[in-house]
Amino acid sequence: MNYLAHLFLSEGTTESLIGNLLGDFVKGSIDIYSQGIIKGIYLHRKIDTYTDSHPVFRSSKRLISVNRSRFSGIMIDVFYDHFLAKSWLDYSSISLSDFTNNVYQVLQQSKSILPERLKRILPDMITYDWLGSYKENSTIDQAINEISRRIKRKNNLSGGVEELFLNYQQLQTDFSKFFPELIDYTLTVSSEQ
Repeated sequence: MNYLAHLFLSEGTTESLIGNLLGDFVKGSIDIYSQGIIKGIYLHRKIDTYTDSHPVFRSSKRLISVNRSRFSGIMIDVFYDHFLAKSWLDYSSISLSDFTNNVYQVLQQSKSILPERLKRILPDMITYDWLGSYKENSTIDQAINEISRRIKRKNNLSGGVEELFLNYQQLQTDFSKFFPELIDYTLTVSSEQ
Protein backbone atom coordinates (compact mmCIF):
# COMPACT_ATOMS: atom_id res chain seq x y z
CA MET A 1 0.00 0.00 0.00
CA ASN A 2 1.07 3.58 -0.48
CA TYR A 3 1.14 6.55 1.93
CA LEU A 4 -2.60 7.21 2.22
CA ALA A 5 -3.56 3.63 2.99
CA HIS A 6 -0.78 3.20 5.55
CA LEU A 7 -1.85 6.36 7.34
CA PHE A 8 -5.50 5.33 7.25
CA LEU A 9 -4.64 1.90 8.68
CA SER A 10 -2.67 3.37 11.58
CA GLU A 11 -4.21 3.27 15.02
CA GLY A 12 -4.95 6.99 14.78
CA THR A 13 -2.50 8.13 17.44
CA THR A 14 0.27 10.58 16.63
CA GLU A 15 2.94 7.93 17.10
CA SER A 16 1.07 5.35 15.05
CA LEU A 17 0.54 7.80 12.19
CA ILE A 18 4.23 8.69 12.15
CA GLY A 19 5.37 5.08 12.42
CA ASN A 20 3.07 3.89 9.69
CA LEU A 21 4.42 6.54 7.34
CA LEU A 22 8.06 6.03 8.38
CA GLY A 23 7.90 2.42 7.22
CA ASP A 24 8.63 3.74 3.72
CA PHE A 25 11.45 6.00 4.87
CA VAL A 26 13.53 4.10 7.44
CA LYS A 27 15.83 1.15 6.96
CA GLY A 28 18.05 -0.57 9.48
CA SER A 29 17.93 0.34 13.14
CA ILE A 30 14.76 2.01 14.36
CA ASP A 31 15.57 2.04 18.06
CA ILE A 32 15.96 5.85 18.08
CA TYR A 33 12.15 6.10 17.95
CA SER A 34 9.58 5.73 20.72
CA GLN A 35 7.83 2.41 21.24
CA GLY A 36 4.63 3.78 19.69
CA ILE A 37 6.45 4.81 16.50
CA ILE A 38 8.31 1.49 16.36
CA LYS A 39 4.98 -0.31 16.70
CA GLY A 40 3.69 1.75 13.75
CA ILE A 41 6.74 0.88 11.65
CA TYR A 42 6.22 -2.82 12.37
CA LEU A 43 2.54 -2.51 11.48
CA HIS A 44 3.55 -0.87 8.19
CA ARG A 45 5.84 -3.80 7.40
CA LYS A 46 3.18 -6.38 8.28
CA ILE A 47 0.69 -4.59 6.04
CA ASP A 48 3.21 -4.67 3.17
CA THR A 49 3.87 -8.39 3.67
CA TYR A 50 0.15 -9.19 3.83
CA THR A 51 -0.57 -7.05 0.77
CA ASP A 52 2.23 -8.50 -1.36
CA SER A 53 1.06 -12.05 -0.70
CA HIS A 54 -2.69 -11.44 -1.08
CA PRO A 55 -4.29 -13.19 -4.11
CA VAL A 56 -6.34 -10.12 -5.11
CA PHE A 57 -3.29 -7.84 -5.02
CA ARG A 58 -1.35 -10.40 -7.06
CA SER A 59 -4.21 -10.56 -9.54
CA SER A 60 -4.10 -6.77 -9.87
CA LYS A 61 -0.36 -6.93 -10.52
CA ARG A 62 -0.95 -9.35 -13.39
CA LEU A 63 -3.08 -6.70 -15.13
CA ILE A 64 0.01 -4.56 -15.66
CA SER A 65 1.57 -4.95 -19.10
CA VAL A 66 4.60 -7.20 -19.42
CA ASN A 67 6.96 -4.35 -20.23
CA ARG A 68 6.14 -2.71 -16.86
CA SER A 69 5.58 -5.85 -14.80
CA ARG A 70 8.79 -5.31 -12.84
CA PHE A 71 7.14 -2.26 -11.26
CA SER A 72 3.62 -3.67 -11.01
CA GLY A 73 3.61 -3.73 -7.20
CA ILE A 74 4.59 -0.06 -7.01
CA MET A 75 1.91 0.91 -9.51
CA ILE A 76 -0.82 -1.10 -7.79
CA ASP A 77 0.11 0.48 -4.43
CA VAL A 78 -0.42 3.93 -5.93
CA PHE A 79 -3.55 2.90 -7.84
CA TYR A 80 -5.10 1.45 -4.69
CA ASP A 81 -4.46 4.76 -2.89
CA HIS A 82 -6.36 6.40 -5.76
CA PHE A 83 -9.35 4.14 -5.16
CA LEU A 84 -9.15 4.67 -1.40
CA ALA A 85 -9.21 8.46 -1.89
CA LYS A 86 -12.14 8.22 -4.31
CA SER A 87 -14.18 5.99 -1.99
CA TRP A 88 -12.90 7.47 1.28
CA LEU A 89 -16.29 7.90 2.94
CA ASP A 90 -17.03 4.20 2.39
CA TYR A 91 -14.29 3.48 4.94
CA SER A 92 -14.10 6.54 7.17
CA SER A 93 -16.55 8.64 9.15
CA ILE A 94 -14.40 11.76 8.75
CA SER A 95 -13.77 13.56 5.49
CA LEU A 96 -10.59 12.99 3.54
CA SER A 97 -9.64 16.65 3.90
CA ASP A 98 -10.06 16.54 7.70
CA PHE A 99 -7.96 13.39 7.83
CA THR A 100 -5.17 14.72 5.64
CA ASN A 101 -5.09 18.07 7.43
CA ASN A 102 -4.61 16.21 10.72
CA VAL A 103 -1.81 14.11 9.20
CA TYR A 104 -0.04 17.21 7.87
CA GLN A 105 -0.34 18.90 11.27
CA VAL A 106 1.09 15.84 13.04
CA LEU A 107 4.01 15.67 10.60
CA GLN A 108 4.73 19.40 10.94
CA GLN A 109 4.70 19.16 14.73
CA SER A 110 6.99 16.10 14.63
CA LYS A 111 9.35 17.39 11.95
CA SER A 112 12.41 17.21 14.20
CA ILE A 113 12.25 13.41 14.39
CA LEU A 114 11.47 12.73 10.74
CA PRO A 115 14.10 11.24 8.40
CA GLU A 116 15.78 13.77 6.10
CA ARG A 117 14.11 12.49 2.93
CA LEU A 118 10.67 12.93 4.49
CA LYS A 119 11.61 16.40 5.78
CA ARG A 120 12.60 17.37 2.23
CA ILE A 121 9.32 16.29 0.64
CA LEU A 122 7.03 17.39 3.47
CA PRO A 123 6.57 21.00 2.27
CA ASP A 124 5.47 19.80 -1.19
CA MET A 125 3.34 17.05 0.34
CA ILE A 126 1.43 19.68 2.31
CA THR A 127 1.38 22.48 -0.28
CA TYR A 128 0.09 20.21 -3.04
CA ASP A 129 -2.00 18.01 -0.72
CA TRP A 130 -0.50 14.80 -2.03
CA LEU A 131 -2.66 12.59 0.15
CA GLY A 132 -5.96 14.24 -0.66
CA SER A 133 -5.20 14.66 -4.33
CA TYR A 134 -4.72 10.93 -4.92
CA LYS A 135 -8.34 10.89 -6.06
CA GLU A 136 -7.32 12.88 -9.16
CA ASN A 137 -6.01 11.00 -12.20
CA SER A 138 -3.45 13.73 -12.89
CA THR A 139 -1.96 13.29 -9.41
CA ILE A 140 -1.58 9.56 -9.98
CA ASP A 141 0.27 10.32 -13.21
CA GLN A 142 2.57 12.74 -11.36
CA ALA A 143 3.17 10.24 -8.54
CA ILE A 144 4.13 7.44 -10.94
CA ASN A 145 6.40 9.76 -12.93
CA GLU A 146 8.08 11.00 -9.74
CA ILE A 147 8.73 7.43 -8.60
CA SER A 148 10.24 6.75 -12.02
CA ARG A 149 12.63 9.70 -11.58
CA ARG A 150 13.69 8.51 -8.11
CA ILE A 151 14.64 5.05 -9.37
CA LYS A 152 18.34 5.23 -10.11
CA ARG A 153 18.44 2.67 -12.91
CA LYS A 154 16.81 3.09 -16.29
CA ASN A 155 13.11 2.21 -16.18
CA ASN A 156 9.88 2.57 -18.13
CA LEU A 157 7.65 3.45 -15.21
CA SER A 158 7.04 6.99 -16.48
CA GLY A 159 3.64 7.18 -18.13
CA GLY A 160 2.52 4.15 -16.15
CA VAL A 161 -0.80 5.80 -15.32
CA GLU A 162 -1.99 4.38 -18.65
CA GLU A 163 -2.03 1.00 -16.89
CA LEU A 164 -4.65 2.42 -14.54
CA PHE A 165 -6.81 3.66 -17.42
CA LEU A 166 -6.52 0.38 -19.33
CA ASN A 167 -7.66 -1.67 -16.33
CA TYR A 168 -9.69 0.84 -14.33
CA GLN A 169 -12.86 -1.19 -13.69
CA GLN A 170 -11.04 -4.39 -12.78
CA LEU A 171 -8.57 -2.60 -10.52
CA GLN A 172 -11.41 -0.79 -8.78
CA THR A 173 -13.21 -4.12 -8.28
CA ASP A 174 -10.00 -5.70 -6.95
CA PHE A 175 -9.49 -2.84 -4.51
CA SER A 176 -13.08 -3.13 -3.27
CA LYS A 177 -12.53 -6.83 -2.53
CA PHE A 178 -9.08 -6.44 -1.04
CA PHE A 179 -9.30 -3.37 1.18
CA PRO A 180 -11.95 -4.59 3.65
CA GLU A 181 -9.86 -7.73 4.16
CA LEU A 182 -6.79 -5.59 4.77
CA ILE A 183 -8.70 -3.52 7.33
CA ASP A 184 -9.75 -6.72 9.16
CA TYR A 185 -6.16 -8.02 9.07
CA THR A 186 -4.82 -4.73 10.42
CA LEU A 187 -7.33 -4.66 13.27
CA THR A 188 -6.33 -8.22 14.22
CA VAL A 189 -2.59 -7.49 14.07
CA SER A 190 -2.97 -4.23 16.03
CA SER A 191 -4.90 -5.99 18.80
CA GLU A 192 -2.15 -8.62 19.08
CA GLN A 193 0.71 -6.14 19.46
